[in-house]
Amino acid sequence: MELRQLEYFVAVAEEQNFTRAAERVHISQSGVSAQIRRLEQELGAELFDRSGRTATLTTAGQAALEHARTALAATGALAQAVGEVSGLIRGRLTVGMVVGCTVTPLFDALADFHRAHPGVEIALLEDNSDRLVRAVRTGALDLALIGSAATTPDGLEALTVVSERLVVVVPPGHPLATADRVTLRDLGSHPLICMPPGTGLRTVFDRACAAQGLHPAIALEAGASDAMADLAARGLGVAVLSASMAGSYRDRLTARTIDDVRIPALLCLVWRDAHGPAVRELLLRCRRAFAAPPPAGGGVAPGGVGA
Repeated sequence: MELRQLEYFVAVAEEQNFTRAAERVHISQSGVSAQIRRLEQELGAELFDRSGRTATLTTAGQAALEHARTALAATGALAQAVGEVSGLIRGRLTVGMVVGCTVTPLFDALADFHRAHPGVEIALLEDNSDRLVRAVRTGALDLALIGSAATTPDGLEALTVVSERLVVVVPPGHPLATADRVTLRDLGSHPLICMPPGTGLRTVFDRACAAQGLHPAIALEAGASDAMADLAARGLGVAVLSASMAGSYRDRLTARTIDDVRIPALLCLVWRDAHGPAVRELLLRCRRAFAAPPPAGGGVAPGGVGA
């Protein structure tokens, strides 16, 4: 009995299809079928009912499935334990990042990690914060940089790297640009430009409005701060951004803090409590990178907190 046979058996059981299982393990369908047949011969029982359109586990197959999964998990744990002792880290690390956010400390940490552990394949994916959190919870992502509202997501470990106030940005000459103070109620008489629901910045704004019983109409939505700034610069509305975002547009827009929004917009790294050595190593480098003073022009660029 070989480990690859168990891997193919689990793949077919989960996919209920030999073709999809072959695509998943990256060999031909005939190769998967041949190895499953050999495993069945060795066990003395058929593991799949092949008479229908799907590959259905037989009673023997059902009895074997969990044992096969346990054997594969034990093999992975063995390799990880030896890797930790010997200082070698291998495998794949999948990292999520809020859409439209150029965060150079994260990129610095990834580069540092890659130099130290070239045997680890790194994948970087963009999405909105809500979906990133769900992916971390399910294990589809090992680590994610998200925008959040005041508190970090339940059930996850977190490192807050930025905490800041909400602001609005308007062109020079706009009534809000010279107002004594700007409040949420002041925004009700202007068309608003916000990020879509599911983003950290929108969550902060919506919660602050709900706390005061306000229901402002959102005229325009955009997923990137550059687009929001361009719309505001053309007089199409008042854009709600975070302080770090607004700083990138000071040459053409005036930023005003929303006085009565005290909920901070957070930029956080989140991960599950149970994690392997690769995640621990990347977190170590992230802590260093975010603690270091940003170089000129570096740090959290357009897209900043809130996506």
